[in-house]
Amino acid sequence: MMQQVSFKRMDEGTNEDYALLHQLEDQFVDELPGRLLAALQGLEHSLAGYRVNRLEHSLQSATRAEADGADIEMIVAALIHDLGDDLAPLNHSQLAAAIIRPYVRPEVSWVIEHHGVFQIYYYGDAMGGAEQGFDKNAREIYRDHPWFDSCERFCERWDQMSFDPDYPSKPLAYFAPMLIEVFSRPAFDPEITGDAK
Repeated sequence: MMQQVSFKRMDEGTNEDYALLHQLEDQFVDELPGRLLAALQGLEHSLAGYRVNRLEHSLQSATRAEADGADIEMIVAALIHDLGDDLAPLNHSQLAAAIIRPYVRPEVSWVIEHHGVFQIYYYGDAMGGAEQGFDKNAREIYRDHPWFDSCERFCERWDQMSFDPDYPSKPLAYFAPMLIEVFSRPAFDPEITGDAK
């Protein structure tokens, strides 16, 4: 029988109840890399219309990041940057940033959070421009931000380039150890994220 707490309301929980939940939560957190890999695999059947599926786009982005000399955090960020497409299509950048934020330096999560705005630069005019809500220069509000150049590079060299059906991207199995390494770190380690739990 599955272990369960005794309470029906949180304010009725006992020390034993919360010790059980803490143990189960730790186990659940430890299994996060496997769930992320499964979610990435699910991108194979996500948003249609492009010449490659969303998984292939993610693999191409990560492959390009690695080939460009990016570190493991940026490579994994490139891999998961569109993971929010299925559940948050209108704010997928923010969802992906929230997923990775506890495990990487602030620059990486900032880039992922803002890549959606920066991407408009490459297609805004073709979508009707600012009059239609696609101002290619929307990213300019961040021009003085210390990570503007990093996000611009992410989008220009990895993200917007990765819709090529002939590009030799590396498979998900190649990137799995990197993803596992990053998402197996202690969450909100101040040595990495610069903040406390």
